[in-house]
Amino acid sequence: MRTFVSAEITDQGILNSIKNLQSNLRIEAKPVELQNMHFTLLFLGEISEDMAQRVQNELKTIQFDSFDISFEGVGAFPKPRFPRVVWIGIKDGAGELVELAKSVEKKLSPLGFKSDKEFKPHITLFRIKNKIDDITGELAKYSNEKFGSQKISEIKFKKSVLTPSGPIYSDLQVVMASR
Repeated sequence: MRTFVSAEITDQGILNSIKNLQSNLRIEAKPVELQNMHFTLLFLGEISEDMAQRVQNELKTIQFDSFDISFEGVGAFPKPRFPRVVWIGIKDGAGELVELAKSVEKKLSPLGFKSDKEFKPHITLFRIKNKIDDITGELAKYSNEKFGSQKISEIKFKKSVLTPSGPIYSDLQVVMASR
């Protein structure tokens, strides 16, 4: 099964702001579904049922305190002239989110899981499969846009099933913050 560990966007006000932005941005790309908005703390890929159980055993020992994050600004990876991903950035709470991702990786590295790149806190709005025009001007309108804030008080171990109409995620485990 294809799996990852995430922190989800649950605040309805933020999700509504994201939906409005997705509607207003003039980009030739498929928007990420609102119910799939999350931070991938660590992507595990294809694992067995046995390994999934071992991952759950490790994740339930993670200790972290809940914290607030605020969503601000819009950008693109690798850059707006050649976008592959359009994202919303994180202002407050980015450091705590990075630390949470590091603690997940530290717990799961003895099982052979390691991040292939540095964790950069962001929410993916669009994935761009085909080459599109430079969107620098379009994104500049939203570079300082504020989308609200929410508390991160749990992480989830999730299963991802890829379908032609997009991924379908389901929870395998929820780990709550200590406080």
